[in-house]
Amino acid sequence: QVSLVESGGGLMQPGGSLRLSCAASGIIFAIYDMGWYRQAPGKQRELVARIPSGGRTNYVDSVKGRFAISRDNAKSTVYLQMNSLKPEDTAVYYCNAVFTRREYWGQGTQVTVSS
Repeated sequence: QVSLVESGGGLMQPGGSLRLSCAASGIIFAIYDMGWYRQAPGKQRELVARIPSGGRTNYVDSVKGRFAISRDNAKSTVYLQMNSLKPEDTAVYYCNAVFTRREYWGQGTQVTVSS
């Protein structure tokens, strides 16, 4: 049984930092491309950052220079370090795992940026 469990969300003031974690189980984590998506109220889900099993990371333009995605294959965990948070970063953040035609999603963690 595959499980992706996100943690680390919460309420943060603008300019603050949060670190999201996504712990995976039931998959061979190292071969999966991992990503973080987000969905704000009334908006479509968008890719925030992706880290392939091997290769370069990529980010949506709005978070470049502020967010950093990383992975620890030994812990089957992917992280999203979010710095200089802005109110427009408020959304539910979802972890995503993809390998060929297999794709899995976490249940999401709420991030709210507000003063």
